[in-house]
Parts: sequence; structure tokens; C-alpha cells
Amino acid sequence: MAVSETSDARIGADVLLVGGGHAHVAVLADWIRRGVPRGLRAVLLTPEPALRYSGMVPGWLVGQHAQSDGLVDLAALARRAGVDLVLGRCAALDPEARLVTTADGRAIAFGLASFDTGGEGQGAALLGDDPRLVEVRPIGALVERLASSRASRRGLSRVVIAGGGAGGVELAFGLRNLAGADPRPEVTLVTGAGGLLPGFAGSVRARALRALVRAGIGVIAEDARFEGGVLMAGGQSLEPADCVIAATGSAAPAWVRASGIATDAAGFLSVDAHHRSLSHPHIFAAGDVAARIDRPLAHAGVHAVFAGPVLAANLREALAGKRPTATYRPRRHSLYLLNTGDGSAILSYGPFSAEGCWVLALKHRIDKAWIAKYARLAGKA
Repeated sequence: MAVSETSDARIGADVLLVGGGHAHVAVLADWIRRGVPRGLRAVLLTPEPALRYSGMVPGWLVGQHAQSDGLVDLAALARRAGVDLVLGRCAALDPEARLVTTADGRAIAFGLASFDTGGEGQGAALLGDDPRLVEVRPIGALVERLASSRASRRGLSRVVIAGGGAGGVELAFGLRNLAGADPRPEVTLVTGAGGLLPGFAGSVRARALRALVRAGIGVIAEDARFEGGVLMAGGQSLEPADCVIAATGSAAPAWVRASGIATDAAGFLSVDAHHRSLSHPHIFAAGDVAARIDRPLAHAGVHAVFAGPVLAANLREALAGKRPTATYRPRRHSLYLLNTGDGSAILSYGPFSAEGCWVLALKHRIDKAWIAKYARLAGKA
């Protein structure tokens, strides 16, 4: 089988991968090494031919990486795996008829499907609509928007970032230390009422706050909201602002709940410990589009990365007519490495924290190794 960037109105697949996220690249890797299970016809439906690795975006902003450094070539991986590539976005799912419809109206029939599409931005829903609002998701679109703003030297003078999680904090550091910018952008981080880095240890939050102050980044622990075209937080105006980036977490795609498949209260696709749908056993899911019902699992890239090999094993078992048995059991603590944009980084692992140039070197080593692994499988290294 070969990659086919097909535009046929009706496509058939024995096994359909919907979305080119972190978990599905591990599935493609498994198929490259071991072959597509039983020689079945496999299709990958994804909007872009490459996956943008979000962990390297802050480093790109400050000039530590090239824009192309954080890309995984999905088209090349699919070609090596013998998977047909269909460029498009999932717009609807009929789990009973086993049918996915793309945004441009194509229909893909499947025997078994796996979803790793990611979530959707919810900035407009939380902050209100405004032409200056830029969603973090999808991350590829954010990078293109920021690259265009950098090239034109417009739109990055006064930036507000809404969201105090790890993603928002790293973007604040990255934009404040934007490579080639003179003067550097003025950056304000509006964390929301939950404050800075909710869920992280106090020592990590303290280190991050000190680093933000050193960088000259304003921090406001209030919810941001557009009111009459004016960006407000805690009763004060944040104007002027020429770019407002919503790093406000992930929302479930509307098509998930509309499909009638089992979901959690927030509309994410409910899966068991084996990443299998609770209501439709011929459907699997991982990453931000999914919600594990056996344990809470944060919507974070680290979990999608580790769930990928488990998903690959369970798909192989299901396609062989066996009951899936593999389970991703997350560690008690996850490792986070926050790039502060000044040649240093902050390490967080449960109650433990550290900071320094060596942390940034560790982050670069881990990130580049992950990218290089898939470059080798794609035949590009």
C-alpha cells in the first residue's frame, strides 16, 4: 500500500486512524516495524502532513530551534507504514454505521477506528470573541500566525496571554524573549482565578513567579474577558493589546457528543483502561479527545506520548480478534521542563523542583531525541 492524498468522495478502510497526534505516531511506528496487522487496508485522516511538537515552540520563539525543527513528518511515516494518507479534518462520526465524514464532505467507512485528534480551543467561549484573539489549538496554526507577525513586525508589541498553566507560562517566557525583537514585546500573563501553575508544587510556582518578575512579565491572577471590545481582568483594562493568546485548556470537539458515542460530562470520548470506547468496542481513542473513566488523566502531551505504544498494542490485538489487554498506567508524578526563554528552565517532578541551564539542556536533549526517533523511522535521518 502507498500513501494516497486522495480526494475521493467515498473511501473505505479496514482500520482508520483519525488525527495525527502524539499517540498515533507511535501506532505508525509500530506498523513500520511490524507491518499493518493482517495486511489490512489502513488510512490516516489528518489535517496536515506533519505534526507540530508543541514542546519545542517556546524554544523556537527565542531562537533555540528553527521553525522546522519541531515537526514529525506524518506523510513519510504513513508511506513507510503502508498507510493511505487522507488530508482532511474529522467533522462527524457515525459510530453505528462506522462512518467518518470530513469537513469537505468526504465519507470514510471503517471497520475499526482510533481517534487522536486533540481537543479544541475554548478561548472565544471563555473570553468572548475578538479579532485579536488567537487560540493555542491547533498549535500549528498558532505557529504560522506568530511567524507571520514576526515577519511583518506587527502584532507582537503588546501581548496578553490568558491561561496560567504550563503552556501559557512557557509562551509568556518565549514571547517576552522573542528572538530578533527590538524592543522586546510587552507581555502580560492573566492566569485566571486558579492562579499560576495550578496543580504544581509550591516550589515550582515560586520559581516560575520569580522568573516571570525577572523577565518583566506582568502577572494577574484574575479571569480575562472581552467587554464591549475592551479586554478586562479583575475590573481593570488590559488595553492596549494587539494580540491575545488563549492558553485556556482543551474543549471537546462538538462532533464527539453529536455522534452519540459515550462521553464524559465535558463531552470527551469516554474510554476504558485500554483506550477503548465504553459504548462502541470497535472504536479507540487517546490524547486530548479522550477521557479515561478508570482514572483521571490530565490533557497533556506527556500522557498521549506514553499512551501511544499501549494503543498500538491494543489495536493489533483487536484487529486479530483478541481482547485488548495493554494499559497505560501513568507514574505518580510527571516530569515537566518549563523553558524560561533566557537560557534556563524550571524542572518540576511532583514536590521536587530545580532550575538552571542544565535543566534546559535536559529539555533540549529529550525533545530532540523524540523528534529524531521519528525522523529515523521516516527515513530522514
